[in-house]
Amino acid sequence: MTTSAGAGAGLLLLVLLLPLAGSLAVTFLRSNDRVAKLTALGVSLVEFVLTLALCVGYRPTGARLQMVSSADWIATVGVHLSFGVDGIALVMIAVIGLLVPVVIGAGWAEKLPAGRSAGGFLALILVQESLMVGVFAATDVFLFYVLFEIMLIPMYFLIGGYGGARRQYAAVKFFLYSFLGGLLMLASAIGAYAYAAAQTGHGTFDWATLAQITRNAPPSLQVWLFLGFFAAFAIKAPLVPLHTWLPDATAEAPIGVGVILVGVLDKVGTFGFLRYCLPMFPAASRELAPLLLVLAVAGVLYGSVLATGQRDMKRFIAYVSIAHFGFIALGIFAFSSQAQVGAVSYMVNHSVATGMLLLVLGMVIARGGSTVIDDYGGMAKLTPLLAGMLLLAGLSTLSLPGTNSFVSEFLVLLGSFPREPVFTVLATIGMVLAAMYVLWLYQRVMQGPARGDALVGLAGGPGAAVDPDSETGTRSARRMVGDLSRREIAVLAPLVLLVIGLGFFPKPLLDVITPSVGATMTEAGFSDPVTSQGGK
Repeated sequence: MTTSAGAGAGLLLLVLLLPLAGSLAVTFLRSNDRVAKLTALGVSLVEFVLTLALCVGYRPTGARLQMVSSADWIATVGVHLSFGVDGIALVMIAVIGLLVPVVIGAGWAEKLPAGRSAGGFLALILVQESLMVGVFAATDVFLFYVLFEIMLIPMYFLIGGYGGARRQYAAVKFFLYSFLGGLLMLASAIGAYAYAAAQTGHGTFDWATLAQITRNAPPSLQVWLFLGFFAAFAIKAPLVPLHTWLPDATAEAPIGVGVILVGVLDKVGTFGFLRYCLPMFPAASRELAPLLLVLAVAGVLYGSVLATGQRDMKRFIAYVSIAHFGFIALGIFAFSSQAQVGAVSYMVNHSVATGMLLLVLGMVIARGGSTVIDDYGGMAKLTPLLAGMLLLAGLSTLSLPGTNSFVSEFLVLLGSFPREPVFTVLATIGMVLAAMYVLWLYQRVMQGPARGDALVGLAGGPGAAVDPDSETGTRSARRMVGDLSRREIAVLAPLVLLVIGLGFFPKPLLDVITPSVGATMTEAGFSDPVTSQGGK
């Protein structure tokens, strides 16, 4: 049996399948790097336009799931190829549609390891894009599990085949952690299926139907089923202490792959908390909430402290992300619609802010040839535009008012405080630390006296050495190093617009998210805390 809900369902399937078809075309053209790059960029831009059309066609006040389609897959056990989106899934699919062409454009001139072609790399990127869209759009629990595991494969090859010196170690660690978490989720999914079969006489993996059944399961059973899903999502997010794979993977992955990893792939974990853990196992969510909030706040403080002490730029990004995921988890498990709206918008804004920060640091690394922060200094004299982009990305990362991340962090803290004041106050320490580590990074890389060794490296070798205190020498080095190119400006432009636009006008994003968060709260039986004025 096959069902679909009109043109919207067809558009969603097109968004899902186009990158997969594009990867086949790029693979066929991989012998010519330039043609492969143009093809991949063209496919990703068309995908972005289709994603915008998907957003335009979505009605925030409409049905819980929209653009739905379903086809039999393994009918004997009730497994279907079922897809649909709510506001939470939609905004993450929109982030995917934006970041992939940005990543392709940013890596246009990137040197790949010997023996590796740009066509193979870009084909894997497009496969990854298709699988990520599928994960967020899947409405069958078994299908979600399958895509959750399969999407590890292209990322494994992207890290292991195109990363740094320790890429194999990082790729294997990433794969094993996530794969093990997926197996635990599968065990819980089978348990939920068996419980549904015992209650109704036939099992199902349909998310909406299964959630209606499991949310009435005994609390002790809910706890066990919840833990399998939670383990998979906590590893993916990642929450402390299941985070150790992320610094290695981010440090060894190419810059563009790192953007996809911390900008999208990790969000599957926090998305899973909202889509699966809360509606399917509300009693377990309530019972385990204190432990989960401890892990969330521990992540905020731990990630912030370790980010402050990092010397490697890419590891710095990893620990910043761990801190931010702690804020997102705090918003989710505070069980307040205001905090959860903040958490979902934080998922989007973290992708934009941290993606931009990682891309800008990648541009710094491309000029200096090193990921070590201490190898740089005084670059603002040589690359003022690049310095401005790093400052803007950093200010968004520390959630300065007027940037996109501020609204999200403010909503998380405002919505969490009435119910969890202690955890909220502890989390605010992370805001202070964020200002420290971001400004420390900017000061070390862009400000202060220009360092002689750094200028020699930036200017192209010993023969290009300049006097760092000489105005003539600084102008000479600036010409040799080069500020942002037109391609790099074009890559960063949409992220700059979002950082500023969502900072001053977040309403369109919040309007899409809020009804879906409200539906999640209702399905799970949660109510907002009563305010001091007696409202809710």
